[in-house]
Amino acid sequence: MELKELESALEGVLFAAGEPVAVERLCLGLEVDRPTLDAVAQRLMDKYSYDRRGIRLLKLDTSYQLCSAPEYAPYIRKTLESRKPARLSQPALEVLAIIAYYQPVTRAYVDQVRGVDSSYTVGLLLERELIEEAGRLAVPGRPVQFRTTKNFLRSFGLSSLEELPELPNSSQEGSQMTLELENSLARLRQAEREAEEGPEDPVEKP
Repeated sequence: MELKELESALEGVLFAAGEPVAVERLCLGLEVDRPTLDAVAQRLMDKYSYDRRGIRLLKLDTSYQLCSAPEYAPYIRKTLESRKPARLSQPALEVLAIIAYYQPVTRAYVDQVRGVDSSYTVGLLLERELIEEAGRLAVPGRPVQFRTTKNFLRSFGLSSLEELPELPNSSQEGSQMTLELENSLARLRQAEREAEEGPEDPVEKP
């Protein structure tokens, strides 16, 4: 296919998918190699940005996804408010933070850090698709381990887990470590809100 046709094909595939599509799968479907796919994706990214389109092409670790442009978030929220998921509760944010920074972890580990049972909250995060099962630990009972998902990355505006804020002191235990975990994800959430809201006094380009 010619370059223009590849751009259109990639755009169509990602639009139809409605979720992240692995690079390997895109290369196979479009019959191109990785450098070519990345180059085509970058051209689309630049084009959407330059034309100030309402959509963006987002790279998520080893996959690509089409998403809405952050500057139009207020209009999207206003139009689709009823579809917007509720904000995470403090316990949910706390459990998510522990899993995000120490994954893969078992529920027992999360319970140990928090000092309370986390079964309900873990179930809620699974339902929201912010975490997923990541195999079983090789110990008696073989407890399930959990890790964060690509939906977690999207929700917090991250391209990869490497962009998580660094913990002030990851060696601490108990309530102090939990507090620092909460604060780190809270900073992520605040950054996400600011990106969605955009500047208070936007200046239009002539």
